[in-house]
Amino acid sequence: MNRGFMEKHYRRIKKWSKLFYPQHKLKYYPPKFVLRDPVLERVYFALSGGQQVAAIVISISNLRELSQQLESRQLSDYKSELKAGFKEIFDESKYKDDLLVVHDYYSEGLTVFIKINDDKQSVVHIESLLRTLTPKLERWMYTKYPYFQHSFEIGYMFVERDVGTIQDALYAAQQQAVAMAEKRIQSRYIETLLEMRDIIQKREIKLLAQPIIDLTTKQIRAWEFLTRGPENTSLENPLQLFSLARQSNLIYDLELLVLEKAFQLIERVGCKDDVFLNFTPITLGNKRFIPALSNLLERYEEILPNKMIFEVTERDSIEGLAFFQDNIKQLRKMGFRIAVDDTGAGYSSLHTISELLPDIIKIDRSVIQDIDTNRVKESMLKGLILIAKETGSLVVAEGIEKKEEADVLMRNQVDLAQGYFYAKPGTLEKGRVALL
Repeated sequence: MNRGFMEKHYRRIKKWSKLFYPQHKLKYYPPKFVLRDPVLERVYFALSGGQQVAAIVISISNLRELSQQLESRQLSDYKSELKAGFKEIFDESKYKDDLLVVHDYYSEGLTVFIKINDDKQSVVHIESLLRTLTPKLERWMYTKYPYFQHSFEIGYMFVERDVGTIQDALYAAQQQAVAMAEKRIQSRYIETLLEMRDIIQKREIKLLAQPIIDLTTKQIRAWEFLTRGPENTSLENPLQLFSLARQSNLIYDLELLVLEKAFQLIERVGCKDDVFLNFTPITLGNKRFIPALSNLLERYEEILPNKMIFEVTERDSIEGLAFFQDNIKQLRKMGFRIAVDDTGAGYSSLHTISELLPDIIKIDRSVIQDIDTNRVKESMLKGLILIAKETGSLVVAEGIEKKEEADVLMRNQVDLAQGYFYAKPGTLEKGRVALL
């Protein structure tokens, strides 16, 4: 690596670290969470490389009980074993390359920093990771301490890239993750919950639109609506907004608000194109969803169900959602269409296709990125197009950022495309879109 770059980088790291030396600063950064240079360094490189970084807090939920049965030295050994166990389990998992650092500055458990390559998949990636690793961690601790009950509460939060110093961002993310993990009667968690409820009650979200282009006619065929939280706050970032909504069990309420906002926008601008709306299986599988949707259709009479596409987002499993399939059938009877997102990003999307037989398949940007220089990716694309033909689905390719990628899609007769190459998310105005 370039020596000058490294020297500049270490000077920056050293500058960040000085935040902790003056005594008057320590009240903002408790001694239990003073980060060392290697932590800052790893997070800095991940963020500067365009990756997401998340703080995951693993809290020992029965710490009080353990404290009554173990001496302080034994309790310290317990925490050390927890840290060692987590590292070993992580190193043996498919997520091993994601780990940046595990530390025990957080006195009631561990704080883990991980990196994630794809913004879009961040929330579900973390939840999948936790569902996989947490039971293994509990079993690990049981083998070491078979006479104790071992249970953990977990919270996570993403590190804001553009807020203050890296140190400030790490501390803020860790503190919010602690609150989400503990979920007890604590001011920070209550504040977070009230903040989310306040956003929903005051309807403080806005929608941006990104065009979807017909590759044959080079015309706008549809728009995907994308959500942003309150302006000039950390929750303006949809990743932060939806991760907090999920952890505070308000995802259904938030997505129902998005639906109504979408109907309002369509009526206000007189949009005649198709519209894609993202919904988690959690919402689409909610027993209250169809009645709520029917009420909205009565209030917004200009909305045509055959112009609306409900996009099953992320890699959430649809299994175990009792009303999901029934709701999908009801939506189709009403005239709505169904799309499956993230196709090609993992097995679950293919499983969802086989279960739903969607009207539209959206191919994940991980397949599209640099497809012009990667024959394997083009072969994957061809395979997914064959699947689409079998199910009678239209194909939308996501994440096109350059002409060469668009040319490959044209060559393979992909139906529709969206990405920064055509336009970034913005206003619902056709004049701002580059139709090349």
